[in-house]
Amino acid sequence: MSEYCAPLKEIRFVMRDLAGMDQVVSLPGNEEASPDVVDAILDEAARFSTEVISPLNRIGDIHGAQWNDRAVTTPPGFKEAYRQFVDNGWNGLGCDPEHGGQGLPRLLSTAVSEMWKGANHAFSLCPMLTQGAIEALMIAGTEAQKAVYLPKLVSGEWTGTMNLTEPSAGSDLAAVRTRAEPVGDGTYRIFGQKIFITYGEHDMTDNIVHLVLARTPNAPEGVKGISLFLVPKYLLQADGTPGSRNDAYCVSIEHKLGIHGSPTAVLAFGDHGGAIGTLVGEENRGLEYMFIMMNAARFNVGLEGLGDAERAYQRAVAYARERVQGTEIGVRGGPKVPILRHPDVRRMLMSMRSRVEAMRALAYVTAAAQDNAHGNPDPVQREAARAFADLMIPVVKGWSTESAIDIASLGVQVHGGMGYIEETGAAQHLRDARITSIYEGTTAIQANDLVGRKIAREQGATVRQVIARMRNDAEQLDGDLARLGACQTAAVDALEGCVSWIVANFSSDPKAVHVGSVPFLHLLGIVAGGWQMGRAAVIARGRLDFGEKDAFLEAKLVTVRFFADHFLTQAGGLADSIMNGATGALAMADDSF
Repeated sequence: MSEYCAPLKEIRFVMRDLAGMDQVVSLPGNEEASPDVVDAILDEAARFSTEVISPLNRIGDIHGAQWNDRAVTTPPGFKEAYRQFVDNGWNGLGCDPEHGGQGLPRLLSTAVSEMWKGANHAFSLCPMLTQGAIEALMIAGTEAQKAVYLPKLVSGEWTGTMNLTEPSAGSDLAAVRTRAEPVGDGTYRIFGQKIFITYGEHDMTDNIVHLVLARTPNAPEGVKGISLFLVPKYLLQADGTPGSRNDAYCVSIEHKLGIHGSPTAVLAFGDHGGAIGTLVGEENRGLEYMFIMMNAARFNVGLEGLGDAERAYQRAVAYARERVQGTEIGVRGGPKVPILRHPDVRRMLMSMRSRVEAMRALAYVTAAAQDNAHGNPDPVQREAARAFADLMIPVVKGWSTESAIDIASLGVQVHGGMGYIEETGAAQHLRDARITSIYEGTTAIQANDLVGRKIAREQGATVRQVIARMRNDAEQLDGDLARLGACQTAAVDALEGCVSWIVANFSSDPKAVHVGSVPFLHLLGIVAGGWQMGRAAVIARGRLDFGEKDAFLEAKLVTVRFFADHFLTQAGGLADSIMNGATGALAMADDSF
């Protein structure tokens, strides 16, 4: 079974030429990210992902996490690999140096995160949730909480979780009923149950820091009455080391379709007198703080989709090269050939490859925007970068994960009947990818956020600025790239028409707009991904015209052409369904379903 191999040449091309790594490292605070440092980190991350965590991917899938008497054991090798992960400093790559992090750009940590997710999706989930906890405490934690918990979380010695969902609440956080009763000195006792808590219990560290949504006694109903609490697995002694066990226990773990190596816990708080917790930030602002974690997690889940898709593509290509079956079409009496030579297999592989490259380009450009939103000294550019990143994060999450499911499914199809056999490994990528469009907000939640908060609320201002940039870049697609330019322009026309329709109808016919919200998210993903692919084509053509001989650049032009012909051309049909598809979805009587 093949191991994951980080596509370093592609990663470096996207970082440098599309996301603008040189500009990002010139921002204040990024002085340590010299080209030599960046290259060394990418090389070592590629080695670690291939040699250490990729071999555990199959082991994690087969063995899974095991629960016994409120304790969870991770699959063989996970604990040792996590120790290497922490000892090598990977957990603090992008974190604030004030708390022990390395303070490196989000763009670089994004590339490294993609490698973890491609190599071993289940393993990567533990540090991902810890990063979310770090961000929430950085923004809203008290000075005492930061001093005690951030160094341990940043190093990875302790891990973090976020506890939102309850059995009766699901995605409706207004229905949260976990309660927090004050006992004095800023301390509360927490009572309730949370479900779907990723790495809510495990054996890889000596403490777990739970961030828990709960209601205080006098809190108002609905989302305005939710507060955020820090509840450690072990209460701390005076010297800051773990002491007595807190009243927060894992009462079971879920039996899931995929990501078996990652324990998804049901946590019970307060069954034996109350779990001790401290308030994070101000009372009744918990949902606001939790969305800090959620926004970071949503972007990272988009990277999970990218990682799963890349891994599925790599496995499918490897199989297509070695599987000999049938003669080549049009060659009478020819020899048996690898299935890579068959037109439909090539179509499937190009469909996988082109979307992976488009997803990566959009994600990395969004990561660079986050770096600029944080550190650009020009307030105008800083605000423009923030607006762009806010617009694209639901797209990176929703479009990338939905695409990953289809890409992983195509990977099974390339394998034929063997893809349906677990031993080939193709099915695992489909099972693992399937959760990504659900957790940290389903695709519909991402799409509702996109059309409501990111477009309708500001009358399409940000997306129209992006559309103007798309049109300007499409003008560079001339000569032998004219076909790409025509496809991009037509797709941008379709996108712009839908934006105008959403702005015009959001208040008067919100149900119609929301019927089209997920298709619109797909449309924006395709057009934005195609925009980045077009930029890549211009760069590749320029280098080839300048005399650079590189098969990578030639392949880039072919991949971009495929994306334009097979995906940008879908824009018109999507636009039609977005603006005219509500009647068929809403007209049916409830009893007729």
